[in-house]
Amino acid sequence: MKKTSARIREDLARLHEQLKRAETRDAERIGRIALKAGLGEIDITEGDLHLAFEELVTRFQQGRGKAVEKGDGVDSRPAAPPIGAHTTLSPAGQTGEA
Repeated sequence: MKKTSARIREDLARLHEQLKRAETRDAERIGRIALKAGLGEIDITEGDLHLAFEELVTRFQQGRGKAVEKGDGVDSRPAAPPIGAHTTLSPAGQTGEA
């Protein structure tokens, strides 16, 4: 049985609300962690902060952000590039500080 267009619109509206709630939860979680880490106390542009977050994502996607294995206590992961090392990149739509 096919869904009516009205039913599909209802499903879309419900899914958009679920997405909004999930994004809010994620933003609050990340914000709390960032504040605990001291990000609220440093003077950094929004563009540089965005870049630092992009680098963090890349680091974890490449597997370098995993916890050190128990054992010798030596971290054999390659070092992450310093934050802000790639200042030529800018987020799409960036218009400056918020």
